[in-house]
Amino acid sequence: MTEQQSRPLALDEEHRRLGARMVAFAGWQMPIQYRGIRAEHEAVRQRAGLFDVCHMGELHLRGPRALEVTNTLLTNDVRAIADGRALYSCCCNDSGGVLDDVIAYRRSDQDVLVVCNASNREKMRDHFERMARGRCEFEDVSEATSLLALQGPQAFAVLRAAQSSIEEPGLRRFAFASGVVAGVSCTVARTGYTGEDGVEIFCAPRDVARLWSSLLEAGSALGAEPVGLGARDTLRLEACLPLYGNELTEETNPLEAGLSWVVKFDKREFLGRAALERARSSLARRLVGFEMLGRGTARHGYALLGPAGETVGFCTSGTPSPTLGKSVGLGYVPESMAPVGGRLFVDCRGKPIEAVVVPTPFYRRARSH
Repeated sequence: MTEQQSRPLALDEEHRRLGARMVAFAGWQMPIQYRGIRAEHEAVRQRAGLFDVCHMGELHLRGPRALEVTNTLLTNDVRAIADGRALYSCCCNDSGGVLDDVIAYRRSDQDVLVVCNASNREKMRDHFERMARGRCEFEDVSEATSLLALQGPQAFAVLRAAQSSIEEPGLRRFAFASGVVAGVSCTVARTGYTGEDGVEIFCAPRDVARLWSSLLEAGSALGAEPVGLGARDTLRLEACLPLYGNELTEETNPLEAGLSWVVKFDKREFLGRAALERARSSLARRLVGFEMLGRGTARHGYALLGPAGETVGFCTSGTPSPTLGKSVGLGYVPESMAPVGGRLFVDCRGKPIEAVVVPTPFYRRARSH
């Protein structure tokens, strides 16, 4: 999809005023970078970065059976968390393939908001609507919802500088609360997609430009800056957070993707359960992390080779890691090649470059408590 065929975000003028380079992504015109990918990546790791994620989809389920319907759709268990808490999950088809990976926010036992990927919004909307029909109310509220992500070790300091009514001690990881930030009514969730601490902030579209500008202004003295899609990808890859269309597709299941922790076999039926029950006893392949030993960068779609040069798998994501100073990647390989320390080769445009399987995530932030 070209830039001319994609839709502008509500903050399009703000991004262009800040000098962002815009690209077409998931049907939207998105900022890929402002100051540069490496500089923005380091800002998030060391200080704070602000992301426009208004393109994400928001699906709302309400009514006495809202939790039941949500649990039928998701592999994780929304009944196991309290009101005001969120969880990460996969949504599978009958064959166990991943339709999308989502975050579900339990507002009450009759009110659940599910955030899905922008590229899957129509598919997920139709899927949720079909499953909710006759059981609970369903509405795609994406157009009525804006979402910003403030990430990094100084994220809560930026919130305080912006006069937030929601403070760090009262907001646990994967918790959310309603409040006011910079005079804007919003919901603040301690979630994110960077491997750093931080928040995601939901607000009305009419308020998002004011909130964006206020957060950047309040955070300027703390080194906060806007961050685009480019650094969002390098950050999530260092933290080994999957990207739909790369690590997760309808042809992959959450077990081989290393997400067995979000598949709750002890709850009632959910879509894909029978297929996943069969798959978990004999996984043929696994998603692994690897470091390049030779000079070269693994990229999405590159073949992974065995010792005799035979194709054994494929790279799902790869990048030079700004934090680690080495090239890393994720990819699917046979179970026999998955143990840490195993060697493989990456076919970098016809040239095999040696790599080694390493523990994941590649990067894990130091925790203060």
